[in-house]
Amino acid sequence: MKFDPRPLFATIALLVAAGPGTSRGAPLSAKAFSDPPAISDVQISRDGKHIVALTSANGQSPTIAVWSTDALDKPPTTISAQKVRILGVRFLKNDRLLVNTIQTFTTGAWKGHLNRQYVSDLQGKAWTSLLPDGPARSETEAFAAKFDDAAIIDFLPADPRRVVVTDLRPDTRGDILKLDIYSGATERLMRGSDQFSGFRTDLKGQIRARQEVNYDNGAVYFAQWLRDPVTDEWSEHFRWYAKDREPVSIAGFTSDPNIIYISSSKGRDKAGLYVYDIKARQVVEPLLEHKLFDAGGVVLSTVAADYGQVLGFSYAGPTNKVYWTDESFAALDKSLRAALGLKTTTVNWIDPGSGAAARLPVADGADAAITSWSEDRSHFIVVKTGPSNPGEYYLLDKSGALTLLGKARPDLDTAALGTTRLVEYKARDGQQIPAFLTTPPADKYGPGPYPTLVEPHGGPWARDDLDWDPAGWVQYFASRGYAVLQPQFRGSEGWGQKLWRAGDGEWGQKMQDDKDDGVQFLIDQKIAAPGKVAMFGYSYGGYAALAAAIRPNGLYRCAISGAGAGDLASIKRATFDDRLQREFQNPTIRGLDALEHAREAQIPLLIYHGDRDQTVDVRQSRKFAEALKAAGKPYRYLEIKDMGHQLTTMEPAMVELQLVEIEKYLNTECGAGGIGAPEPR
Repeated sequence: MKFDPRPLFATIALLVAAGPGTSRGAPLSAKAFSDPPAISDVQISRDGKHIVALTSANGQSPTIAVWSTDALDKPPTTISAQKVRILGVRFLKNDRLLVNTIQTFTTGAWKGHLNRQYVSDLQGKAWTSLLPDGPARSETEAFAAKFDDAAIIDFLPADPRRVVVTDLRPDTRGDILKLDIYSGATERLMRGSDQFSGFRTDLKGQIRARQEVNYDNGAVYFAQWLRDPVTDEWSEHFRWYAKDREPVSIAGFTSDPNIIYISSSKGRDKAGLYVYDIKARQVVEPLLEHKLFDAGGVVLSTVAADYGQVLGFSYAGPTNKVYWTDESFAALDKSLRAALGLKTTTVNWIDPGSGAAARLPVADGADAAITSWSEDRSHFIVVKTGPSNPGEYYLLDKSGALTLLGKARPDLDTAALGTTRLVEYKARDGQQIPAFLTTPPADKYGPGPYPTLVEPHGGPWARDDLDWDPAGWVQYFASRGYAVLQPQFRGSEGWGQKLWRAGDGEWGQKMQDDKDDGVQFLIDQKIAAPGKVAMFGYSYGGYAALAAAIRPNGLYRCAISGAGAGDLASIKRATFDDRLQREFQNPTIRGLDALEHAREAQIPLLIYHGDRDQTVDVRQSRKFAEALKAAGKPYRYLEIKDMGHQLTTMEPAMVELQLVEIEKYLNTECGAGGIGAPEPR
């Protein structure tokens, strides 16, 4: 395989490489982290004739770029939007794009954001909804027309014209339709139902699976129903209860209508993939059971010659990986890794669930993934990314040449970024806690100890991984001399059932101990400087920051809470009012109610929140700030206009503002004199 590191053509070279380099002596600007990526969402069409991507120059709102693969020396067609912000793009068919957008939306007292999908040709001449538009006959229909009218169930990659969708229009009951995206003609495959959802198609595009949510003596359960391809009769095959949290789901269909792939964690610490015989109603054999991580999904071929053949399996390791079982893809992956100079390192690992010891190979600095390819497998899109690599996109063509398409953040001086590694430490009760530790560049800031930020993830049913942080929080502060710890505390998903369930009822208690024990681990390792530690978190992480301010452990000089839900009682009420959540997550939300104890805050707090947050109500932060004020506690409150909860709702200026204000707070108000990092040496 030949490797050509030059940009693909002049237009992209200008797009991703223009602008001055960053001086090693000057700190990286917040804007360098908050601007939209110069290139992202890169995909090649099924026929291999076009490449599409989101592009942005000089921090401008992203636009769509479309290139012809047989005229890569020519400028791309660009497609922009005026009233909405483009979030993503992908091929719907060879000459049609599916565009995901967002905009602020207000109706009555409700303030939030509206996501909407559009279909566009490759020139952007007309954006349409998935289903044909008709004249609104009432105010209700006019209002409904602002929202998506359909949701895609199956892109039907082998069908050149049609997709399978759920009809979302208000005058329907969610019928399942086969839609011709060119003519607008539809064929109803199944009537909609209030009882069923989660419809799945087989390799022939026929509806073969659906999910039911119902009650058994008052207990909420999920049932997976399958359709017999011969008799057309439906029957229930799997049932799991919300309170048990051991989901069973369809992972894929095969060319044999009697054999499917399923994902299940029933009776296991880690989810596995299995071959299931429908007629016999039993698992035939394991497809993938990873001893250390959850199995993810099945990667199936969409090429006509071997349509539906298993190419590989995904699993949730330190990064989301694909294990290629297909010999050609496995060989390609191996060659790509060599061409891109990728390396692995080995970590001594103790599984948080079983306690078994292992030597775990992990990516050393960066990893690569094959993300899309043409039907004839003559062209492949490859992305290289890592904790200190925001993303590099490559085109591999049939000649074997690997060509750089562009870098996500070409002006970012990666030498000024920190080094991230996977670590583990023991909590005070002996539970193994995984974590990702980022240390600043030693040539600038020495060997440590460093001022340190503890950054717990949101959720809390979520996890971090060994990849680029799209919010920019980790590397922004590492580039300024901070060590950053991302603890995968109990209650985190993706590390097995034991660690996940160990967080039940431990909000602000053992879940918080795990974070504090991580600080002590770093102090003992002479990585964290005692007296120069702060906690910063967003969403659930924001709650953890509020809890850190209240608990009298003396480890933190200040805490920073973004969109934190300190009022635990209100979360309990909200999840109880939802019939599903009442059994699924509500019983796990117990522990320290931070709002009730706000007057006991031991350290200064920075609290910030977006006024369009529809996940955690902005009133949560307002109430906490008011309680601190009433108690005479030191705090600063920042409310960001038009910002929602998810990163996708945030304009670049909002992300930049967060970075700047947090850094300012750490330098000046985080305890007496702040904890800001020393000047680079």
